[in-house]
Amino acid sequence: MPNEALAAAVDAVIPGALADHARLVRIPSIWADPAHAADTEASAALVAELAGALAPESVQILRADGGAPAVVARWPAPEGTPTVLLYAHHDVQPTGDLAAWTSPPFEPATRDGRIYGRGAADDKAGVLTHLAVLRAFEGRPPVGVTLFVEGEEESGSPTLPALLREHHALLAADVIVIADAANPSVDVPGLTTSLRGLVDVVVEVSMLEHPVHSGVYGGPVGDALTALCHALASLHDEKGEVAVAGLRRNDGTDAAAVDMPEDTFRSEVGLLDGVDLLGSGTIAERVWQAPAIAVLGIDAPSVAASSNVLLPRARAAVSLRLAPGEDAPAARELLSEHLRTHVPWGAQVTVTPHSGIAEPFSLDSTGRVYDTARTAFADAYGNAVVESGIGGSIPFIAEFARTFPGATVLVTGVGDPASRWHGIDESLSVEMFPKAVRAEAFLLAALSAG
Repeated sequence: MPNEALAAAVDAVIPGALADHARLVRIPSIWADPAHAADTEASAALVAELAGALAPESVQILRADGGAPAVVARWPAPEGTPTVLLYAHHDVQPTGDLAAWTSPPFEPATRDGRIYGRGAADDKAGVLTHLAVLRAFEGRPPVGVTLFVEGEEESGSPTLPALLREHHALLAADVIVIADAANPSVDVPGLTTSLRGLVDVVVEVSMLEHPVHSGVYGGPVGDALTALCHALASLHDEKGEVAVAGLRRNDGTDAAAVDMPEDTFRSEVGLLDGVDLLGSGTIAERVWQAPAIAVLGIDAPSVAASSNVLLPRARAAVSLRLAPGEDAPAARELLSEHLRTHVPWGAQVTVTPHSGIAEPFSLDSTGRVYDTARTAFADAYGNAVVESGIGGSIPFIAEFARTFPGATVLVTGVGDPASRWHGIDESLSVEMFPKAVRAEAFLLAALSAG
């Protein structure tokens, strides 16, 4: 099917795809919250229903080790064509403060050309992109297709390795298209070629057997929260550079080729007037190629619940993003040792892993599949593809690469900088969605040509 006819076929299915996107966004599929386990099951059931309308005999709902439901549907490859695995996930992040949302997060609302709702971009837009492409081909794609919609990506995909092992033959593919990243803008397509890794730890500081009166004993006796704050403050130097010795940084690689103006970046982030950016180098280098540390939470009394006592213990969750090429277990030990040695006053300290490890990853963007993707995406968007890293971590990409070492992995996106993935008022650009569908449809058509 020529691209002109295929574009027309895509345009015809977009209204129905957006209607089903709204149905899916209305389901609060927060697998990380046990209270929403049934909602995640309902989300998987809806995805299976939508896929089943196109491939009624091939749809399965799978799980491994008690994990979340994943939906798999298959379209056999015509002779001489490759098999393409189309990945997305139907689970979503928690909403955060409901009162901070402009409209309820699970009641999709369209304002100023954007659809607002939790999961509207990440990643129910990815799910509907794949389904819309298959609808545009009337359920007969020109290549083999395996649709794989995971249900626990926002929890770190803990059972994905087992799922890939148990269903290796079912999920094997020549090309893997992962619709779980973002584009540089609504009009410019992106291919993600590197991702930072992620490790988290919990540091706990203890100084007393029990709380004591701050007036009677304060002075010679310190408190655990202040000691913890000393250690947390040591994680950065006065310029905001990460101060943990031995961590890797990769300045001057792919980040150097992408301009990210400071004013635009500050606006997108919502940085308050007068607040400095941390670190050194270009913004792209700092976001994509350098380590970053954040304190995610502290267990201590709230201001409202505080009293005049010296706290016997306090703890914090600390997150470390890793530059591509870093060794995640080794980096976690460097962070742990830094915290252990920077707690003052002889306080007792323990550092324990807080969650699993996400290895950093770099993709080889050479070869025919990438060349084909660049052309297909440029034709769909009207602008050349930008290849870049992202600062976030997508642990399952390395898992796919390890499990299917012969497959070419493409990381694409159905979001843009205004999408606010994981944030308040997450949204999808109505203008960009059909471009993403066309790009994927053009890619499959081009891959069928050999």
